[in-house]
Amino acid sequence: MLYTFFRWLDVQFDLPGAGVFQYISFRMAMAAITSLLLSMVIGKFVIKFLRKKQIGEEIRDLGLADQMQKKGTPTMGGLIILSSLLVAVLLFNRLDNIYIQLMVFTTVWLGLLGFRDDYIKVFKKHKEGMSAKGKLLGQCVLGVVVALTLFFHPGVVIKEKCTAENYVQTESVFKVENENAAGSNAYQCVEPVKSLKTTIPFFKNNEFDYAVLLKWLGDGYEKWAWLVYLPIIIFIICAVSNGANLTDGLDGLAIGTAAVIVFALGVLAYVSGNTIFADYLNIMYIPNTGELMIFTGAMLGACLGFYWWNCHPAQVFMGDTGSLAIGGIIAVFAIIIRKEFLLPILCGIYLVESVTVIIQTSYCKYYRRKYKLRPDQIVPVEKRPFLMTPLHHHYQKKGFHEAKIVQRFIIVGILLAVMTIVTLKLR
Repeated sequence: MLYTFFRWLDVQFDLPGAGVFQYISFRMAMAAITSLLLSMVIGKFVIKFLRKKQIGEEIRDLGLADQMQKKGTPTMGGLIILSSLLVAVLLFNRLDNIYIQLMVFTTVWLGLLGFRDDYIKVFKKHKEGMSAKGKLLGQCVLGVVVALTLFFHPGVVIKEKCTAENYVQTESVFKVENENAAGSNAYQCVEPVKSLKTTIPFFKNNEFDYAVLLKWLGDGYEKWAWLVYLPIIIFIICAVSNGANLTDGLDGLAIGTAAVIVFALGVLAYVSGNTIFADYLNIMYIPNTGELMIFTGAMLGACLGFYWWNCHPAQVFMGDTGSLAIGGIIAVFAIIIRKEFLLPILCGIYLVESVTVIIQTSYCKYYRRKYKLRPDQIVPVEKRPFLMTPLHHHYQKKGFHEAKIVQRFIIVGILLAVMTIVTLKLR
């Protein structure tokens, strides 16, 4: 919005300083500051409103230390994150960019899905919220929209790795897309192509084309590649979104790990959308992803602003309104920059949290069948793989203080983020 306005002022009136909005780095910084301040200011009023309306978290007695003290803490705080994020994005991003349009749709769609779940829990007094099938259906719809848009939209292209034969000097384009080195010469690959190529970590020739899976169909198999691409994208979005949802169990845990992941994704988006770094790292160059840096700044600011209110002891919980949306944002962002196969490393915390729940649930079902227990009979704690799941509750049961668990999980998240970035060169 402001980009278009100040560009018009610059062209029509040659207004001094208006040209600064052409620079991605400036708009990214402004988006981060705006969303940070907004989330801190909005948070105060949202928390006050939620307390007045008695919109508090229903805490079940699970035998966890200090857990029952959180009963009544305002929930649905994801509204703070999403509102400040969207305002900053609408102000500083170019809204004609297809990638930004996808990110905004993801934020709104999953935000509404999570809000509905929280609404059922809080106002309808149904502790389980939406059914698992209902949530999955909403996530699948998003997956369909994202996959088909990335496959069919003409603006979604990549540029192949530069070689001596296929690059040309393009200083003017370079200045817009990579202004951090403006004034120097740059080289950009020619002939952008529609492709479903993505990045595979640890391999020297680290590009994989989903379309290859249908090569057995013969000539023209590429046009049917969406049939393979679609279920993979749906699975990734569902897995990461639900993983983030499971991680939201301790004060500051979900938002702290999310901030680390978003920062790493910002670095990956930067190198993928920069001709020099893409060529140096021998990775595909993805045009028009520079705008995602501004979205990254807005998201980081919103996360840190919410952490102000969510750190221990939390004054507000994000609820499914925030956790489902954050997981979906991370998944779609990674898919757009063709780094979805890095998610098991980058989102290792989400992966482990999800796997522990799957292991615990599967084993308890097996144990009940083996010893012919009724569904309402509890499997003895000493017989379970974990004292409690997700994993952060296992450590709570072992006596670790909540704040210590959160900080250690965030440190592990930082290590995973560094490992993810290193994979660009480690092959």
